[in-house]
Amino acid sequence: MKNFTFFFVLITLLFSSCQQKKSSIEGLWIVKSVAMGDQEMTPNARWMKFNADFTQESGNGWFQHSIGTWNMNQETKELTVINTNGINDTAPPFVVTIHGESMTWTRTEEGQPVKVTLEKAAKLPTTYGDQLLGLWKLDSLEGKGSFFDENGFLFFRWDRRFNINSSVGKFSGVYNVHGHKPEVELIPYGNDLKRSFWKIDFKENKIALTLLNSDSTVTRSFSRIHDFPN
Repeated sequence: MKNFTFFFVLITLLFSSCQQKKSSIEGLWIVKSVAMGDQEMTPNARWMKFNADFTQESGNGWFQHSIGTWNMNQETKELTVINTNGINDTAPPFVVTIHGESMTWTRTEEGQPVKVTLEKAAKLPTTYGDQLLGLWKLDSLEGKGSFFDENGFLFFRWDRRFNINSSVGKFSGVYNVHGHKPEVELIPYGNDLKRSFWKIDFKENKIALTLLNSDSTVTRSFSRIHDFPN
């Protein structure tokens, strides 16, 4: 009888341990969707990592921008996240539901229901800006533009600066990548050139930039290279 009782307790503990591990919030999670009311506002490549020591960090793509702590009320399943380098969250805690590799957060903000869906991940996602980094050679062009011409190249640097070299001339400036859409804004130094907004189409080791602030079609297609042209 004692052996049976011990065996029963052991099985119960093992089952409980497996269930806790299965539903654990610990680890790396990627945000797949964010909805507030009927509006979709999913950020690009947003992730959060919850550590066993109740610390957490988060970011977008390869850029980590937040650190802090987390706590889960095991009875109510309410999640509290505090960013020590961020702004205080005055909304109620998220109520968390975990199903294997998927997790859902829900709460109300400004009278609107908010739902966040996340998935477990093994590595960091990449943003549109991460994919842009590096050196690109101009392959083809359609329409007239201020920057690019034949035999040109475009260099997106890690410090959010860009360099352009073509038969039109040499240009440099800063760039901003949209946080929700595949778009990039080029802001050249100097007063003779205006800022421009481009839609990005990604393919393997290739990009196509289509000018958005133009009445006519302006497209520039590039291939990734690893050495600066002579």
